[in-house]
Amino acid sequence: MYEDKTLVCKECNEDFTFTAGEQEFYNERGFQNEPQRCKTCRDSRKAAARGPREFFSTVCADCGGEAKIPFEPKTDRPVYCSDCFAKSKEA
Repeated sequence: MYEDKTLVCKECNEDFTFTAGEQEFYNERGFQNEPQRCKTCRDSRKAAARGPREFFSTVCADCGGEAKIPFEPKTDRPVYCSDCFAKSKEA
């Protein structure tokens, strides 16, 4: 029913594909207009609107190294650095 369409981004003027799956998603949600920006430009606009992210430094509960986290740490819960957090997800 839907076919991929090539559209031009109004920000960067690059071609991007509006896939059949995306068209179906837009139709299911009742969106009337096709996207005007490519994914990269949409993501950039979202990030700019959100503003800069604040990070907090703390000590990793596992290895004792520095952990930079996007939330203010609380003393009642352990906080892990990125490497230790990834290792805990593997187990």
